Amino acid sequence: MRRELDGLVNQLQDVAAKKHFATEMDGFYRLFVRFLEQRYRKTKIDWRKIQSPAPEQVIAYKSLPQRTFCDSKPLLAKLAVLKLNGGLGTTMGCVGPKSVIEVRDGMTFLDLTVQQIEHLNEASGAKVPLILMNSFNTDDDTRKIVQKYNSHNLQITTFNQSRYPRIINDTLMPLPNAPSPNANGAWYPPGHGDLFESFVNSGLVDQLLSQGKEYVFISNVDNLGAIVDPTILAHMQESQAEFLMEVTNKTKADIKGGTLIDYDGNVRLLEIAQVPSEHVDDFKSIKKFKIFNTNNLWVSLKAIKRVVESRELSMEIIVNHKTTDGGQKVIQLETAVGAAIKHFKAAHGINVPRNRFLPVKSTSDLFLITSDLYYMDKGELKMNPQRIFPTAPLVKLGDDFKKVNNYLSRFKTPPHILELDHLTVTGDVTFGADVVLQGTVIIVANHGCRIDIPSGAILNDKVVSGNLRILDH
Repeated sequence: MRRELDGLVNQLQDVAAKKHFATEMDGFYRLFVRFLEQRYRKTKIDWRKIQSPAPEQVIAYKSLPQRTFCDSKPLLAKLAVLKLNGGLGTTMGCVGPKSVIEVRDGMTFLDLTVQQIEHLNEASGAKVPLILMNSFNTDDDTRKIVQKYNSHNLQITTFNQSRYPRIINDTLMPLPNAPSPNANGAWYPPGHGDLFESFVNSGLVDQLLSQGKEYVFISNVDNLGAIVDPTILAHMQESQAEFLMEVTNKTKADIKGGTLIDYDGNVRLLEIAQVPSEHVDDFKSIKKFKIFNTNNLWVSLKAIKRVVESRELSMEIIVNHKTTDGGQKVIQLETAVGAAIKHFKAAHGINVPRNRFLPVKSTSDLFLITSDLYYMDKGELKMNPQRIFPTAPLVKLGDDFKKVNNYLSRFKTPPHILELDHLTVTGDVTFGADVVLQGTVIIVANHGCRIDIPSGAILNDKVVSGNLRILDH
């Protein structure tokens, strides 16, 4: 272990000597030390100690006294909203920050976020600011994009999370070109668990505290259900909790999501990366672990400042294996922001309705939020009251739909899915206008085949396979 640390120090000293990177390299060094300790001691979670959270560790949202924007101005005046904006849209075939992908009615994630907070401020009379945590991948583009909101009566501030060097899998040394800030592929943003240190180091925490802010609501920018809820904020103040995590009931679509557990009498976040291989099936079980983390978090600003400055944070390390464009096997050391729950006083979970978790991670998610299943209300997506079931259908679109441009080319108009339970589509499939999907629908076009669903078609509990092509005359 000593040899690896000495080698790391030698590799990073040029970077640390530069003022801009000194703080980041200090943070990376401490993370690397913990990684080596974990590696050599082979410390793992003790599965026998894992218990379901106690009633006081996860409280039902429906048990809380309801509050509105109008009656919560003094409390909302103490709040800031922070969106995690470090991701790119590459998974969905888009270029640039994911937050600028158009998702509904020509509006982007960022447009909807701004609209939500402007409505909040108008309704309450408060001045809740918006903060974006960017990565080095998204910062330049985001800074240009937010200028279009300059005419809005909304304070928007950005800061960057850290950038850490990738580590060569075999030698545990940084990639040779890592000390260069512009080295291609040598750097990575170390997961959203880096938020707390980057937030404090940016000076924004002190700035917000000086403005009378006490709380920050943190969520992923691509979660369209993550709007400010004064009911949860009021509960935070009344319970004197320093950290609240919104969880919701797990479905078969959420089997990999992190969950809250009781571990030695303390509430903790359990991620699938921490689970021993022989217990992964147990972790994915809906019966054993019934809730998962939405990554909607409410945190005390004073507490953030305290745990960072006293170096209390010691979140579980996620080792992410990657391969560079040149074929080099590397690892990225990351942490999850929700894992910090164990470091805050009176921290607990709130079991919220499913409508507070509407992420768009794939075109399957995009399919849902652009359909008639939802309607828009002041930047907030709400489920169509004509939907009989309280949950969204399970949708699985194949590789031919993976990229946004390909996906859009396969739908003349979004299908009507108010009565849909499950949809699976694979292969070369296209949909005409005003197609209605009901019940369970499975459409499979085998290799070399094509299926065109004609305009106006109604598919109710149908399996479609083979060749089906409608020719224009």
